[in-house]
Amino acid sequence: MATEEVNKPPSLPQYSEMIFAAIAALDDKNGSSKSAISKYIESQYGNLPAGHSQLLSHHLNRLKESGELIMVKNNYIKPNPNDPPKRGRGRPPKPKIPLPPGTVVAPPRPRGRPPKPKDPSAPVVPKVSSGTGRPRGRPPKKARPAGAATAASGPPRPRGRPPKAKPPFAAVSV
Repeated sequence: MATEEVNKPPSLPQYSEMIFAAIAALDDKNGSSKSAISKYIESQYGNLPAGHSQLLSHHLNRLKESGELIMVKNNYIKPNPNDPPKRGRGRPPKPKIPLPPGTVVAPPRPRGRPPKPKDPSAPVVPKVSSGTGRPRGRPPKKARPAGAATAASGPPRPRGRPPKAKPPFAAVSV
């Protein structure tokens, strides 16, 4: 058992701790690039896992999403706690005014034009059709038989604009 403990490599700190230590040690005012952070971690901690570059990318992205790191021109820096938070794109939302307790909020109005008010004293008139018996709108296009188009009018016209007519060349006598 003693030999197993001797051969076991020392445990690595968390990737986030290694990243913060690398950024602090490199101490560049413009921030540290991913490759610089990776080289520093490799030099300090010799036995890294096989997927070190993927793990580093994953943890850098996670720290960037959580706001613990800021990415400026492909360099990672720690945010200044005294700086105001960055505003998102677009117009900021209006501040919500809290309602006093006990007030009832009506549901929002539906979209579109409101219907005309119905007169309760008006008589109900049943709808009468126009009497033509035809449906409304443009009638559907009739499908022509396959043989009728070629026999009556010749070959079908090609699609698009016809080619420009070229004048015939006159013979030149010398």
